Amino acid sequence: MKEIKRRILDFFVKYPSQTFKSRQLARRLQMTEERAYKKLRDALHELASDDQILRVKGKRYGYKPGDDQHKQGTLYVTRGGYGLVMLDSDEEVFIAPKNLSTALDGDRVQVVLFARPARKHQREGIELEGEVTKVLERSKHEIVGVLKKTKNFYFVEPDSRRVPRDIYIPQKLLRGAKDNDKVVAVIDEWNDPLLNPEGYISEVLGPAGELRVELRSIAMQFNIPIDFPEEVIAEAEAFPDTLPQEEYDRRLDIRDTTVITIDPEDAKDFDDGLSLEYDDDGNYLLGVHIADVSHYVKEGSTLDKEAFHRATSVYLVDGVIPMLPERLSNNLCSLRPDEDRPAYSVFMTISKRGVVKDFSIQDTIIRSARRFTYEEVQEIIDEQDGENAELILGLHKLMQTLLKKRLREGSIDFGSVEVKFQLDEEKKPVEVIKKERLDAHRLVEECMLIANRTVARHMASSKDKKLKPFLYRIHAAPTREKLKELAVFVSKFGYTFNIDGAGLSKSFQKLISDVRGSAEENVINEVALRSMMKAVYSEKNEGHFGLSFQHYTHFTSPIRRYPDLIIHRLLKEYEAGMPHERRQHLLDSMKSVGEHTSAMEQRAVEAERASVKIMQVEYMQRHIGDEFEGIISGVINYGIFVELTDTLVEGMVHVRNMDDDYYEYDQKNYTMIGRRKGRRLRLGDKVKVKVLSVDPERREIDFVLAENDK
Repeated sequence: MKEIKRRILDFFVKYPSQTFKSRQLARRLQMTEERAYKKLRDALHELASDDQILRVKGKRYGYKPGDDQHKQGTLYVTRGGYGLVMLDSDEEVFIAPKNLSTALDGDRVQVVLFARPARKHQREGIELEGEVTKVLERSKHEIVGVLKKTKNFYFVEPDSRRVPRDIYIPQKLLRGAKDNDKVVAVIDEWNDPLLNPEGYISEVLGPAGELRVELRSIAMQFNIPIDFPEEVIAEAEAFPDTLPQEEYDRRLDIRDTTVITIDPEDAKDFDDGLSLEYDDDGNYLLGVHIADVSHYVKEGSTLDKEAFHRATSVYLVDGVIPMLPERLSNNLCSLRPDEDRPAYSVFMTISKRGVVKDFSIQDTIIRSARRFTYEEVQEIIDEQDGENAELILGLHKLMQTLLKKRLREGSIDFGSVEVKFQLDEEKKPVEVIKKERLDAHRLVEECMLIANRTVARHMASSKDKKLKPFLYRIHAAPTREKLKELAVFVSKFGYTFNIDGAGLSKSFQKLISDVRGSAEENVINEVALRSMMKAVYSEKNEGHFGLSFQHYTHFTSPIRRYPDLIIHRLLKEYEAGMPHERRQHLLDSMKSVGEHTSAMEQRAVEAERASVKIMQVEYMQRHIGDEFEGIISGVINYGIFVELTDTLVEGMVHVRNMDDDYYEYDQKNYTMIGRRKGRRLRLGDKVKVKVLSVDPERREIDFVLAENDK
């Protein structure tokens, strides 16, 4: 009997979310012979009586987890379709797609933990793995997708892989939607993982594939609010156009100091300004002046709650979805030329070798002298002449010093390439252009980095030894598994990546240097970036691996990032003398603030990528039949991915369209090999492709090898 009980318990551990009748269990355990079945049934009765297994209606039996295996938390579904449950105990549990049951992204769920593996989970570096056994509370699920009609019913095919199943829609709940419309669906009921969820149409966005419809669907798909509530707009509009006299009286007035802003040509919010002077010893006196959003957005206000909810501005190709209403983001908080603005300034004395010798952080009144674009600043750097040339050339020299010092100390500078689109009057792309990383960009980057680092070091090294709640920007080192994968990947291109030496950052620097200027530079940089852990906001100061900074935070963009606004408030409260009770309250809340803002940042990144993909697809629709140079960026068993050299558009050459030979997939070497002719198509190879077709609904581009088509 003891052995039979052990077999039953072991079986239920493998299937913790299912129940079985005794006859079903007998077949699975190969105990159908009558005597064996009687022993099995007796064992089931005893286990149920001893409360070791569940007995449910219909004479069914199932797994009963112990308290140490039965957990609750919130489910996050990744773009890859697998789940991560953040437990109430702050641990994470990996959930394979097959073990999600009917749970969806954002749901509060109950999970059962599997036996701990001897090693951490290979994919995410997570120790715990489990299965969702119950959905405790549904999050609001508005799902964007395309309505499809079959002979007998309608269903919505979700755009996001985070929703694993099509949604059945009764005809009476279509709300006027037609076949092939892009719609928003709401799941009404889903209790059985073997059946598709049911729901209704809440909004019809328009015909799928149309550019305006696809772009509008992004905000809906990622649940990004576009419009501000009326009460938020009203609060923003209520602020006076000018500052009261008491603000001039209490702030350091530096309106006579030359301050400039440097931003993209199409920017409307200018949240950081720069000034530069020198002391008698030749040290740099750098001023980084940040829009004082905290003067307007007070903790607990309607504006503040909305800003926290959004957490970040979202920059889509056709426009920005701001964190703050336009009255603040583009006007009162924007450091516009020749207008008095409240600022929060970091003044740093920096030696000729790039060492911060002294600093102060002060409330100021500034008056920007000039709004520059990056291109204008670059022209002054190149020509060594122009408006405010002395200031800009001094900042450029300081940038070179700070950059060399940062790289020498281990910072990793990927310099990844991005694209921008030239749009026509209808906001359709007429040209895709690689963004050039100018010295003007680096100039601003280095000034912001040194300001952020100085603020974080100030907090970490403060003489105040009391509780000091703060929000750091942290970045963990990559896992060894990820590093091994990267080393194998780059070896296929002929590069080496040492993961065993003491200086891991030096290995990254060498790799970046080795691939610079090569055809495969962008591909390798992208894979190297993906090998990294994501940078996040945390109440714990755990350092920033990528920058090689022991202390780092975000201070310089409070118009578009909520964590920066939090930092401004904290610094001011500490300066005024924060009571212990207040410190304890903030310490308790800072963890959830970090988690929320990190999640919203990742949501924004995914939305921005989706908008780029939509524009790339729209652009390529005009180029069907045209030929382009590209590089093989991926090889899988049913085709090769090709990234176009000039536009960074990625598409696929399917095996079915490679008709010059019969190709076999060499997984180990990321290669397609022609059986008859012996042609090898390897990762990183240069190829010429022709645009075969474009599917704007699926956001997919199909190529054919140009030489195969002739």
